[in-house]
Amino acid sequence: MATILRPLVCLPALFTAMPAVAQQAGEQDEAVIVVTGRGLADTPASPAYGTVEIDREAVLFVPSGRIEEALAGVAGFQEFRRSDSRSSNPSAQGVTLRALGGNATSRALVTLDGVPLADPFFGYIPFAAILPEQVGRIAVTRGGGSGPFGAGALAGTIQMESLAPERQAPLAGSALVNDRGGTETSGSFAVPLGGGYATGAIRWDRGPGFYTTPESQRVAASVPARFDSVSGNLRAVAPLGDDLELQARVLAFDDARTLRFEGADSSASGQDASLRIVGRGRWQVDALAYVQARNFSNLVISSSRFVPVLDQRNTPSTGLGGKIEVRPPVGAAHTLRLGLDYRRAQGELQETPISAFSGQVTARRRAGGVTSDLGLFVEDDWQVAPRLLLTGGLRADRTVIADGFFMERDALGAIVVDDRFADRDDWTIGYRAGALLRASRTLDLRAAAYTGLRLPTLNELYRPFVVFPVVTQANAALANEELRGLEAGADWRPVGGVEISLTAFDNRLKNAIANVTLGPNLRQRQNLPAIRTRGIEGEMRVTHGRFRFDGSLSFSDPRIEGRGTSLALDGNRPPQSPRWMAAASLSYALAEDARLALSLRHVGDQFEDDRETDVLPAFTTLGAYAQVPLAGQLHLVLRGENLFDVEVVTRNDGGDLDLGAPRTVWAGVRYGF
Repeated sequence: MATILRPLVCLPALFTAMPAVAQQAGEQDEAVIVVTGRGLADTPASPAYGTVEIDREAVLFVPSGRIEEALAGVAGFQEFRRSDSRSSNPSAQGVTLRALGGNATSRALVTLDGVPLADPFFGYIPFAAILPEQVGRIAVTRGGGSGPFGAGALAGTIQMESLAPERQAPLAGSALVNDRGGTETSGSFAVPLGGGYATGAIRWDRGPGFYTTPESQRVAASVPARFDSVSGNLRAVAPLGDDLELQARVLAFDDARTLRFEGADSSASGQDASLRIVGRGRWQVDALAYVQARNFSNLVISSSRFVPVLDQRNTPSTGLGGKIEVRPPVGAAHTLRLGLDYRRAQGELQETPISAFSGQVTARRRAGGVTSDLGLFVEDDWQVAPRLLLTGGLRADRTVIADGFFMERDALGAIVVDDRFADRDDWTIGYRAGALLRASRTLDLRAAAYTGLRLPTLNELYRPFVVFPVVTQANAALANEELRGLEAGADWRPVGGVEISLTAFDNRLKNAIANVTLGPNLRQRQNLPAIRTRGIEGEMRVTHGRFRFDGSLSFSDPRIEGRGTSLALDGNRPPQSPRWMAAASLSYALAEDARLALSLRHVGDQFEDDRETDVLPAFTTLGAYAQVPLAGQLHLVLRGENLFDVEVVTRNDGGDLDLGAPRTVWAGVRYGF
């Protein structure tokens, strides 16, 4: 814990230098300078793409206390596995939207204060590193993206923003315990810093977990899914002038889990740092630079002999990137965005297969490479008439896959395999366009068309993996995924306090990367010809006095298009893609800082594999949250997950099952939130 948080204590030196910069600016101009800590404001045409907002209340008051559950309040949000970041393998936490199929890599772009969060090697989202208490707002836009980092926004974007300092207590903390002995503790501070501010927070979650194996399938080696994760961050914002501010952040985390069998341990760790300059003057500017250092390890245990058979001991990776976005003054009728962004990922797998009989290392493998994307973009919002707004943008991406290799040595050190893969690069032109019509005081109509792009991850290209006994091979020849889609929707406010949104969409994902079955216990990552999904999404929010209702529903009909190929998958539903998803919450404010809430979530049935042989049954769970003041800012907190103890199947391999969280009850105190 001390090692992983060491980078956090280095940041105050940077923070203490900031007041001097702010003071120099103040000597030239004694006017009050206000910093926000946010990026540039949303453009006028943002509603044309059907963005759904998750506010502070929805983030903080979820039964599990996990950021994933808050995101699941938007139907269509989906992780590769149905389990959360306490009981899944970290590398399986890929995020997608609109049932576009899952293979553990994120098809949606997830950012925190403008910085992409995806792991450089695997593409998963480190949810255990995100502190819900520090998140002030989340904007979810489903559908292909353009603009900054648009190459990662294949299925949509999930933009998280830190909580503003005026909404934070100088000191805050919480401590909770559950009925299995698990604990959740957090603490934070927010202080003025020159003309700006500094905030910091830390959270530690640990517990013995629960059995992911059904009771009828447990063996002597079966153990609960233990977890132990810690995450901390420091953030500072300081003015550089009247309309210019500097934002700096450091994030560090360490996440350890045990899954299914004794010794099946995995770990994920990382240290991220970013600097951002935001200018809100006549020429608006958003300039960002970031670096990520990540690592992952995983020990695979045989499901027949219950001994180690593969030690994925080390997977170091580095991500770096940045963007520059400029909004020049071109008149009140236009909001023009010009810019470029860059991302680079480098990483290497180091693993050792182990004999299940002798316990000796049988080989040593290394694999890895580099991927990068340079994007140039231009977008314009045009207020054609008082009630009509048009928007359109173009994006050019130069993608590079380079330095790929796979090497294997035998137990004596002799080289058995030494593959070097050819470098590849390409240019791709993408677009998005939309229209927003304020048809009346209560009704908005919108339509959009777009493309999307995603590079294969280093994990997909070069890393084979085993979920014993199934082996999934990598594929260094994978092509980029490309999406084309269109949608139309309406936002209706029939009476005060009632908001209803409805969207119909049609998306086609070309070259979709999937784990394709080749034979018994053997799969390979391959490009499917396409996945096409059509569907409808709806949201409703009703506020009446102290009551609030939020509901979200999505129906998708995803299908694999495989005509004219050797793949016998045409018409199949892609794996890990439910047709129905729904979420609803009902809350009652006892007082300004006291609340009761119920949360309902439904996920329809889905297939485990591309052959549609194993089904993950539908489930519906109910959760509850209560916060009651005790004294001053001290509150009693009670939470209940899966109150009816519904069986949630998260994996089905020929009847060999893994389960999600059973009924879990939490109690504790919270101060300052």
